[in-house]
Amino acid sequence: MKITESQRQQQRPGWVHKSGLAGIVFASVMTLLGSFTLASEPLKIGMTSAVIGTGIGSGRAQVQGAELAAREVNQAGGVLGRPLQFAIENDQSTNAGAVLAFEKLSQEGDIPAFIGPIRSMQILAIAQDVQKLGKPMMIVGTAPELTHMGNPWLFRCRPNDSYSARVIADCGVNALGKKKWAIVYSDEAFGASGNKYLIEALKALGVTPALVRSYSNNWQDSTPVATAVQQSGAEILGTYMAFESDLAIFASQLRQLGINLAWVGSASIASTTALNFAGDTLDGSYGAVDFNRDTGPAAQEFAVRYQAAYGSEPDFFASSAYDAVHLLALAINNAGSLEPQKIREAILSVKGYAGAEGTYSFDPNGDGLHGDNIVRNDHGKLVFIKHIDFND
Repeated sequence: MKITESQRQQQRPGWVHKSGLAGIVFASVMTLLGSFTLASEPLKIGMTSAVIGTGIGSGRAQVQGAELAAREVNQAGGVLGRPLQFAIENDQSTNAGAVLAFEKLSQEGDIPAFIGPIRSMQILAIAQDVQKLGKPMMIVGTAPELTHMGNPWLFRCRPNDSYSARVIADCGVNALGKKKWAIVYSDEAFGASGNKYLIEALKALGVTPALVRSYSNNWQDSTPVATAVQQSGAEILGTYMAFESDLAIFASQLRQLGINLAWVGSASIASTTALNFAGDTLDGSYGAVDFNRDTGPAAQEFAVRYQAAYGSEPDFFASSAYDAVHLLALAINNAGSLEPQKIREAILSVKGYAGAEGTYSFDPNGDGLHGDNIVRNDHGKLVFIKHIDFND
């Protein structure tokens, strides 16, 4: 009898699935490992994730990365001597879903910290509620304003797009020698900020884009945008695209129109989900990514462990969640307390921590990483080119 992925997940120890009006909501309770006994009271961490919807592949990677980290934390003695346990609510890959998911989690008074949605637009939708609650949330959305709008409870576990934009511009202008650019971006928080910073980064290199074009997420036909790129005469394409399914549609329609210009995109172009969706239509493209297994020992060790656990290559959705759990565990243990302000201060005091994503040194705004990587898609394999760090 063939076992479906859903059945396989249900057979895994510690996974509980429940039905609800907003869709499938599930909680992951980590198997207690190491020296814990059944009498140990678990320490709950809240998480919103894309269990269903457009971002389900990314959500699965996020949960698996967090799960792997929690196993390691528990094997090492847990947090304040207690095993980690996750309370996970489905955000449905929508703003409204994220608000509902966080509202449910925030009502559980025994949760001292959270791991937020994977999209900038969803984090922005719940940011005011996070600030009102007054508890730390680790985020992976890359829109710079998320940590620059005066909210003291958001801490980012990926480089923000002020860095990725400069890396994209450097790759296209200096490494590839391309001066005539077309920029395509999703018309929400992530895409809009990426577009803004990419235009600024190109301007600093003496380049004015020939075309700047936005689109709405979950499009079915990208032909008008692809045609505009073709008519612009651009020799290179820069993109900030939120959803991998949109990116795959665009890549396919570019190929159908015979458009084979150079392409440097934000991290979504190099995610596992995008590679699976788009196939060889992304061959030869470049990505500004925060995770690649060849960037250093910590990344390599994480990739080996993740692949052994789940049988697939990790991407930044998995690595950022993995780091988020380890950083929270470190901060709470260092704080010696579950008091929110003490956890916040402990997170901000983290300097020089070697994570899967890179070396974390949190600044006063809550940004932990200050650089990015360039990779090239070589027939489906992501080849690491270089890492660039910034001092600001």
